[in-house]
This record gives sequence, C-alpha cells and structure tokens, in this order.
Amino acid sequence: MTSKTIEKPNLPLAERMRPKNLDGFFGQHHLVGEGKVLRQAIESGNIPSIIFWGPPGVGKTTLAHIIAKALDLQFFQLSAISSGVKDVRAVIDTAKKLGKALLFIDEIHRFNKAQQDSLLGAVEAGTIVLIGATTENPSFEVISALLSRSQVYILEHLDKEDLIHLLNRAQKEDAYLKQFDIELKETEALLRLSGGDARRLLNVFELVVTANASQHSIQITNEMVLNLAQQKMAIYDKTGEQHYDIISAFIKSMRGSDPNAAVYYLARMIVGGEDPKFIARRMLILASEDIGNANPNALLLANACFEAVNKIGYPEARIILSQTAIYLACSEKSNASYVAIDDAIRAVKETGDLPVPLAIRNAPTQLMKDIEYGKDYQYAHNFEGNFTEMEFLPEHLTGTMFFSPGNNARENKLRAYLKSLWKEKYGY
Repeated sequence: MTSKTIEKPNLPLAERMRPKNLDGFFGQHHLVGEGKVLRQAIESGNIPSIIFWGPPGVGKTTLAHIIAKALDLQFFQLSAISSGVKDVRAVIDTAKKLGKALLFIDEIHRFNKAQQDSLLGAVEAGTIVLIGATTENPSFEVISALLSRSQVYILEHLDKEDLIHLLNRAQKEDAYLKQFDIELKETEALLRLSGGDARRLLNVFELVVTANASQHSIQITNEMVLNLAQQKMAIYDKTGEQHYDIISAFIKSMRGSDPNAAVYYLARMIVGGEDPKFIARRMLILASEDIGNANPNALLLANACFEAVNKIGYPEARIILSQTAIYLACSEKSNASYVAIDDAIRAVKETGDLPVPLAIRNAPTQLMKDIEYGKDYQYAHNFEGNFTEMEFLPEHLTGTMFFSPGNNARENKLRAYLKSLWKEKYGY
C-alpha cells in the first residue's frame, strides 16, 4: 500500500489503461497478431482509410490512436451524433495546412449521405486518413463511394483470456488500483456484465473497487459485483450488454407470438434512445426468417416500417414501430424459407458445381441444341395442374427436399398440394 492515499482520478479506468502501441493491445488477434494484415499495414506505414466494424469496447478507438501515433499524424476525433458537415470541413482545412492528418469518426453509420459525401474529396486526395467506427453493418449504413475508398476490418468481442489479462494488468499498472490489495476471487459476474466489452469491464471493475475504497484488502466476488451493478448500472445501455440482451428478448418475444412482451422490450429500447432504424431492420429480418410465407404481408409491412422511420424519426416513429412489432408477434410463423436456403447452401458447399440436367439447360444456339441442351424439356403449363414430373435438380441430388412447409394455415394448404404432387413424382 502506498504511504499516501491516491484520490480516484477523473478519467475512467478504461481511458487510463488505453494502450499506446500494439504491444500493449489485447484482442483482435486475427487483425493485429504477428504477421496479420492490420499489424503489417501499421508497421509498414501503409495505411488506407479504414472502417472498423464491431461491437462496443473492442478497441476501435484505441487502434485509431495507435495508427495515428505510428504514422506520426495529428489525431482528430468527431462523433457522428454531435458533429456535422461544418465540423468535418474544419478538420479537413486544418489537415490541409498540416499536410495530412488522421480523422476518427465514431458511430460513422449515423452520418447521413451529405455528411459522408463531405469526406470523399479529402479521402481521395489523401489529405486525411479516415478511420470510421461502426457497430452496424457498413454495407447498409456507409455510402458505396466511401466504402470503395476504405478497407473494412471486422472486430470481435474479446475472449475470456484477454478480459482477465486486462483486469490483472489494471491491478498492476494503474496508480489508483495499486494502492489496494485486490483479490479477484471470482470473475464470472465481471466477465458476463462486460459482454466482451473491455471498456465496460474495466469501468465496472473500478466501480466495485471504488465502492469498497474504505478497505485496504478487497476480495471481489460475483455476489459483490452483481449487487453493485443492480444499484449503479443503467437500465438500458445501447452500447453495452443490455443492448444485445434487450434486442434478443424483443426478437424472441415476436418469434414466440407474445405481443405484450414485444411491445415492452420495444419500449425499453425507445426510452433508452435506441436508433429506430436498428429496431426496424431487426424486424425486417424477422419478418422473413420467422414468418416467411406463412404471412407474406409481414415482410411488406416490416419494409414499409423501415422506410417510414427513416422519414419520420422519434417521437412519432414509436407508433410505427409498435404497430409493426405487434403485427409480427401476432402473425402465423414459419421458418421454412430460412431453413431451405441454409440447407441448400450447405448442399452446394458439400457437392460443389453439379451439372445442370440437360433438359433444363439454356439452348440459344443450334450447336447447343445438337448436343441435346433443352431436349425433353416439359413446359409445366402444358400439363394438368401446371405440374410436370420432370426432375429439375442435378442427378446427385434427385429427390432432395430443401423446402418443407411449416405448420400453419397457409403452408398447410401448400403442404397438402405438394404432397399430392410429390407422392406421384417421388413416391412419398
């Protein structure tokens, strides 16, 4: 223990522990491990503009700082939540005077098209090295012109080993924590609450230590961590573990046909300030994955919801989101299309490029016809019920069923119809 008690610093522990170079960086071994692509780029100094895509607290901001230091560039940071075109232009003007600079934009997916367009000239000219961070799929949220000028790197949640290493390192290196005799008797609660987010892990860890700062020896247990977390942590943190827990509960409530739970978890996200486009996009996926052809209108309504919240925004968007969530929860369910495409993709990977049956090959030339392309093709509309007993799958997959209708009114009718046809064709 130090001879003088050290007051808790103003900066949070996660900021105090931010590594200055790759040697102190933990996680993302697929990118910055020895010989990996991003480490090689940093060490060579040949850094393109970058989009970091991944969950919160996995090192996006830290890597941007490390890259700026490695390139000896002045570091500028903007948040897409609070910055606009004027702020971007001010950084670009300064970068021109400096010759070059690094601009880090947090939550770049929240920039609209005009704001993203304002970056293009400086990125293309090399005036700025742009590093954008996003928790959303950049294919949806970043304009194609900016994507084509950037390298996208996917960052992953930190694993248990990296998270525990961070805790041990913080105890040894942080001046405030070093004054205590800390024993990590149990770590499960800390790791679970972190959700793989290093920033959240370190800040919860510091919260626990600070709450027990009157003691010299602090023995950290799961019970201690959970009790403090319930008292101190936010009801909904859209950048933390609850972000994923609540959206998971929302989706599962709709999948389980519980409109009451669905609208409750929707309210949790709305009150927490969740991006309405994020919510609408998840409902759009569910409409196809979990409802599908049991109610094709679900996909139409979910798509209309996504378009509408793009135009409306809060507070009125809550009404549109609620209408759609309740409709999806009350719809009949079928995942038959989802299962079918996954099974078909698996078959393609296992069997490779099987030859298409000659009868259904395209025959635009006489030569192709001479070698029997299209021969014996049976035009379905010339047969009763518009159904022919031809086999359309490659020979190796004859009789394979990828699509199996679900147990719902619409697909039960389809099931009965297909059974009558397939029984004659396949014998089942």
